[in-house]
Amino acid sequence: MTDPVSQRGEAAEEKRQQGAAASEPDRGSEVDPSQPGLYTYAIVPSSLPAGAVGTGINAAPVELVAVAEGLAAVVHHHTGAPYDGADADVEGWILEHGNVVERAWEAAGTVLPMSFNVIVAAGAGADAGERLKEWLAEAAPALTERLNALRNRVELRVEISLDQHKAAEESAEAAELRDEMARRPPGVQRLLQKRLDTKERDIADQLADELYPQYRRRLAALSEDLTENRRAHRPAGYVSVLTVALLVPREQIEQVGMELTAITEEQPAADVRFLGPWPPYSFADVPELANG
Repeated sequence: MTDPVSQRGEAAEEKRQQGAAASEPDRGSEVDPSQPGLYTYAIVPSSLPAGAVGTGINAAPVELVAVAEGLAAVVHHHTGAPYDGADADVEGWILEHGNVVERAWEAAGTVLPMSFNVIVAAGAGADAGERLKEWLAEAAPALTERLNALRNRVELRVEISLDQHKAAEESAEAAELRDEMARRPPGVQRLLQKRLDTKERDIADQLADELYPQYRRRLAALSEDLTENRRAHRPAGYVSVLTVALLVPREQIEQVGMELTAITEEQPAADVRFLGPWPPYSFADVPELANG
């Protein structure tokens, strides 16, 4: 089981997918691409010192766009199209985006992360800053409520899988196939190996179905919120039990780790990955502003 420390390189794509699915403030369909936009990293309390977040993507100067309601957006001025390119370039930009969000989160104690490539454009007779301030002011009650709810909260990602070989160790049918393989020539062994793999996976699948509700209840009891990630893929030889993001108070990280340790001790076939703590990407719930 991995320690609960930030594993940014491994988690870059996960952060992009978990980022709050906030659309840019849209006051009509007209935008002015000739005017600079505002690449937006996060929403924070306006008391956050601007220097606390450093520089952004490609060392862009980062600033705060604040409103009287006590909110601010962490942004940099951006011209041109959204960031796009080779996979390595995109991963690097996502990491830089995540670094800004994390620094804001650590400095402010709470943050509403925006997803990668949220760019507020100028248009409809207003520059990007005016459009962003208008959205912040209108959404202030919901944004403030969510920021307060997430203060000193962290996101943890937990993946629990079963090693199909270990899950089938006590199976009499699997044992018979292994014994037969040892007595047969190579050509027949290959055929039997396929049968053994299928049998082990069936056993692991059945065990995963039995364990899923139990493990989910145990993790939900330690968290304030839980969301599942159905996109998770495990390597060959493993069957997924569950992949979840947990929202927990910072001081409860160790308790989650202890529960996962107990699971691995109870179930020898269990393989547990414990990632985080992260800003609350999966729980930001940034409201969208209706067109009009």
